[in-house]
Parts: sequence; C-alpha cells; structure tokens
Amino acid sequence: MSPEKDELPGAVLDKSPLALIPVIALVALPLIPSLPTWVTLTVAGLAMGMMIFIMASGLTLVFGLMDVMNFAHGAFITIGAFVATSVLLPLAGWTRADSLWMNLAAMLLAVLAAMAVTGAIGLAFERVIIKPVYGQHLKQILITMGGLIVAEQLILAIWGPDMIALPKPVTLRGSFIFGDIVIEKYRVLAVLVGLAVFAAMFLVLNRTRVGLLIRAGVEDSEMVESLGYRIRRVFIGVFAAGSALAGLGGVMWALYQETVTSAMGMHVMILIFIVIIIGGLGSVGGCFIGSLLVGLMANYVGFLAPKIALGSNILLMVLILLWRPQGLYPVAKR
Repeated sequence: MSPEKDELPGAVLDKSPLALIPVIALVALPLIPSLPTWVTLTVAGLAMGMMIFIMASGLTLVFGLMDVMNFAHGAFITIGAFVATSVLLPLAGWTRADSLWMNLAAMLLAVLAAMAVTGAIGLAFERVIIKPVYGQHLKQILITMGGLIVAEQLILAIWGPDMIALPKPVTLRGSFIFGDIVIEKYRVLAVLVGLAVFAAMFLVLNRTRVGLLIRAGVEDSEMVESLGYRIRRVFIGVFAAGSALAGLGGVMWALYQETVTSAMGMHVMILIFIVIIIGGLGSVGGCFIGSLLVGLMANYVGFLAPKIALGSNILLMVLILLWRPQGLYPVAKR
C-alpha cells in the first residue's frame, strides 16, 4: 500500500479530477430553467455532498489505512442518529429557543454523545468481530454483514420500529434569500462541518506525528513495531475514529431528513459505496471529491428527472471507472 498518495489531491500533482466538479456544474447550467435555480441546486448539491462525505469518511479511513471492509458501517450511522435523537428530544427547550448559541449547544451535545457511543461500539466491534479476520476480505464481508443484522435488531429492541421525528433547531430552519436565490441555513452548516472534517483528517494524516506513524504502519507494520511503537493499538484507534465519524454523519443526516428510522443507515450506504468507489478505495481526497460529484449529480438530476436520480450516480460511477478503473485517487492497487 502506498500511503503517501492518500493526501489532498493537489499533493499528488494530479488536478484533473478536480475539474469534474465545475464540469458537471457547467453542463447542468443550460438545462436548468434559471440561473437562481441553478445556484440554489448547486449549493444544495455541495451541502449534500458534504454530508455524504462525513458519513463515508469513516469507512474510507478504515479501508484505506487498515484494509478492512466493514459492511456494518451503516449501523454506526443509524446508532449515531438515534443517540442524537435521545439527546435532542429532552433538550427541546434548547432547540426551540430563538437563540443560535443554545441551538448549537444542543447539537454539540448530541454530536459528542453520538460520536462517543459509536466510537466505543466501534472499539468493541473491532476487538470482537474484526480482529480475527484481518487480511481476509471475504470473511470480513460475511462477518460484518452478520454484525449489521445483529446491530439492526438491537436498534429495534432499544428504540423501536417506528419513525421518530427530529426537527431542526429553530435558528437552523428556513433559508437565506438573495433575490431569487434560496440557500437553506442547515445546508450552510453542513458545508462548514464537512470542510472541517476534511481539513482535520488531512492535517492529522499528513502533518502530525500520529499521522506519520499511522502511514508508516500501513507501509510496514513490522518495522514500526520493531522501533518500539505498538501500531496495532494505533489501528484500533483508527477504527474507533472511523466509527465515531459515522456517528457524526448520522447526526447530520438525521437532522437533514428530520426523521430517524432503523433502516436509514442502510439506505444511504448505496451512495457511500458509490462515493468510495469513485474516489479510489481508501482515498480521503478522492472520497471528498466523489462526494461532491455525487451530491451535485443527485440534485441536478433530481430536479430534472427525479425518478432516475440514483441511477444517474451509478452512471457517473461507471463513466469515471471507464476513465480511471481504480478511481480518482487510489491509494493502492487492490
């Protein structure tokens, strides 16, 4: 595996995949009835892409650094959403207050709780389920699918089968209006959170001692351990961090949908796998660009022909793989 390739796209001196974002936007421009509608759809697509990236980033991190195919990732997204719901509903006084700071404080508590719970569950999941099948992809698929089924049943037992309404905090409802351009407030927050997650992942992996240790362990774990570092413990932390990011993504997606169901994680996993394949298996930078492409495509096509929105993203994936069979920024030849 070549970890030095899992960096910001510019770091590998290949900017051509970045051009796909403006290309899709410009191709859609003449098809949209008006410029304000196009701007609204573009911002909405970027925000949706950021939320998909937050959910996909954990799985990308785990696969890229640990070579683990975790099909139970959707369960962590769902658990994060339900934990956040369990925190936000009792804090209805904070979320209904006409105060941005009180609303953000409630969201922060929900996010911290969701990330703590999903991170802890991910830690246990790695020790019990993943540890025995490192390096065995077929067994990883089978055993994580089994873990997913068990997790879904536990979710039903704890929170029940009914859909739970989860309204956005008061100050995050509505939109910013600039003439005929309408931009939802929550989508702006989603963009900011997505950028923060991407920047944090890039800086940790490429600009810190821990990131250097992780990347060196991916390249040659035996050599790193011979130098006195317990790389396996570091990898356990990576898996927990990936699970915590799934919890964060679950919170953001649940508030975006304003509903929580036991199957929400599985529904979004289709988009997550498309993003990961487009980006290049395990590439954080590729996952980021792939998420934006999928978000834009889903919103443009969803506006023009709603019935083929999902199919359009599958077509996008096929076209990109015809151009680059290993994805936009592959970290390894698998």
